[in-house]
Amino acid sequence: MTEPTGSIIETGCNRLVKARDGYLIVNINDAYIGKSVIKYGEFSQHELDIFSQLVGKTDNVIEVGANFGTHTVRLCQLASQGKVFAIEPQRIIFQALCGNISLNSVFNCHCIQRACSDIDNQEITIPELDFSKPNNFGGVPMIENSRSPLNDKTISLDTLFSSLDKLRLLKIDAEGMEEKILRGGRKLIQKTRPALYVENDNVEQSESLIREIFSQNYRAYWFISKLYNESNFNGVDENIFGDIHSFNVICYPIEAEVNISGFTEVLDPKYHPLSSKS
Repeated sequence: MTEPTGSIIETGCNRLVKARDGYLIVNINDAYIGKSVIKYGEFSQHELDIFSQLVGKTDNVIEVGANFGTHTVRLCQLASQGKVFAIEPQRIIFQALCGNISLNSVFNCHCIQRACSDIDNQEITIPELDFSKPNNFGGVPMIENSRSPLNDKTISLDTLFSSLDKLRLLKIDAEGMEEKILRGGRKLIQKTRPALYVENDNVEQSESLIREIFSQNYRAYWFISKLYNESNFNGVDENIFGDIHSFNVICYPIEAEVNISGFTEVLDPKYHPLSSKS
């Protein structure tokens, strides 16, 4: 029997799509991640190629900002005998994440709906979006110290994972909260010394973020990748994202013996590839 490709079922603004790593419930109004999965059957495959070199079958992974699970499903396949902790604060997106984990019969994933930061129990607002209208649902910043009926409470990685003794990869994509999340995970990072994969696409916040990484005795390397993958799962030649890239840093403990080639090491915290001063 031939596997179906492309869209399978659509109900309202949600569509079930056959993607590279399994079936995914995707919002058709999602401007980047959802749009990419529908068009190409994948999102940011170059990142997943890197994770495939990092994560082994017995490893543990923490993914802060899991969205609806495009990377989570693959990480769970890589760490098939380990655990993946997928953290997503947005309610509707979290529900899609849980659906996608269940849909693909993934049993080693722990989905957690929390907002991570550097301290516990701080008031934070997670905006409720209209998912029936086009938007970049993965690009919504949380509002700290806000008095709103939608308020939630933050939690640090140190509190959330106080009993975790082994961690291979800590991936953070949290719309400007990356530095605070790293600060809130210092004990965990010191204890487990994982590889870090951190979004760094904000020029104004980059220097402070890099200095935090350095302060935890890590070396950082730029990983810049185009959203469009010529070898995409659906074999689509059209590039709907043009020259849009994602900017991340991949980081290793200074004591780790790793052979890094093809990546530019971050030596000057003030430098960012997107900066007009660079």
